[in-house]
Amino acid sequence: MTNAVQAYTYAGPSALAEGHLGLSTSGGRTATGFLDHPRFFSGLLTQAAPAAAGLLAVADVALARYHRPQPGFTRDPVVTCGGDRLRFESFSACGGVYARLDVLGPALDGEVFDRGTTNVDVNNPLREALARVGGRDPLHVGVGPDELTVTTMDGAVVEKKVPLPARWLRGFAEVQVIAAGFDLRAELPGPQAVRFLRSLPRRAAAEVWAVPAGRELRVSDRHAAGGVHLAGVGRLSTMTPLLRFAKALRVYGPAGASAGSGSSAWELELPGMRYTLALSPQAWRGFSGEGAVLDDLARDETAEDADLVGVLLDFEPTLEPGVLAERSGLSPQRVRAALTQLGTAGRVGYDLAEAAHFHRELPYDRAHVAALNPRLTSARRLVEAGAVRLTGGDSAEVTTGGGVRRVRIEEGSCTCEWWYDHRGSRGPCKHVLAARIALREVPA
Repeated sequence: MTNAVQAYTYAGPSALAEGHLGLSTSGGRTATGFLDHPRFFSGLLTQAAPAAAGLLAVADVALARYHRPQPGFTRDPVVTCGGDRLRFESFSACGGVYARLDVLGPALDGEVFDRGTTNVDVNNPLREALARVGGRDPLHVGVGPDELTVTTMDGAVVEKKVPLPARWLRGFAEVQVIAAGFDLRAELPGPQAVRFLRSLPRRAAAEVWAVPAGRELRVSDRHAAGGVHLAGVGRLSTMTPLLRFAKALRVYGPAGASAGSGSSAWELELPGMRYTLALSPQAWRGFSGEGAVLDDLARDETAEDADLVGVLLDFEPTLEPGVLAERSGLSPQRVRAALTQLGTAGRVGYDLAEAAHFHRELPYDRAHVAALNPRLTSARRLVEAGAVRLTGGDSAEVTTGGGVRRVRIEEGSCTCEWWYDHRGSRGPCKHVLAARIALREVPA
């Protein structure tokens, strides 16, 4: 699949001058429609120093390539205004690290003009200015041009064109669905959190486990019950400048994981805000190929349900499945599957602290994002070609150019190379998906 190209057009560069932080916005969807330069918020950041450091951390992740570092294109962070909060998101160039800064109500004092999602310009001069913010003084911020912050811009139109690889787009969208399956494994108050994070090996590529030990976390070089896998400790490096503000650290891992490696999420609580990092299972392995969502997407009604549920979204900071089920007339199970579909299309994110989805629209081409599941596309082609033969209530044979693949439908095993390589750790193969689709099409 060829790369998409994203064109950012800003009315001027973002800047920080004389206590005014002007964040320039590019095109995005809002509650009032699509706008070229949406204006979301104008007011005070009551916790200026941690907010500036957190925004800089999100921008650093957007610049980073943790696996095989090399110069790359800058991908501007995404900002969503949900009414009572601002969420800044980014994704690393290598596809293995997701970052989000949630600036919550207690850290905001101002006026909300609209709700929605857009890209925000973070340039080198702004990065240097953010790094110098300190003290306890409040900072005025404008997300989108207003009468105060527009004076900090030089009036020159800023245009950026950057490639958005399919793997990067799919990972940015799917990490939300993976995070929705996480459990809280440990919570440390500020001093213990700082002590643990500073105890990690200094070698960026080191692979360790964070293992609960009473009210502490200890570092282990092997898996233990309840432990959370951390491959590439250097991928937590953007938390280091935030440790002086840390109030707590929460660590999340896959629900029910009993052994081996897996993805993880690390959430640093700051004054009036949260900074979250989600890490893929290995530094070389991005989120795009995890396949955790394919079974939900394979259901025929899911796309239609997602369209229905999507109409009901209005950039709420948290989404209640029960309320959505009542409004849509769908069962809670179908609403959850619809949210999965919307997640892979970049239309919802997931907040671990609140255990809830939130509405946002990635400011990228929706059709391109929605077509980023080639395994599912291949499975449907196999069904349409009549390549699936059900041989029992829980077994099937799938004929391909490489031979006949024998599938156990319930457990998801297959005789193909994909299954032997991954043993289900990266979702079902195309043959298992095809068999499950074919089985659902059999009349009851």
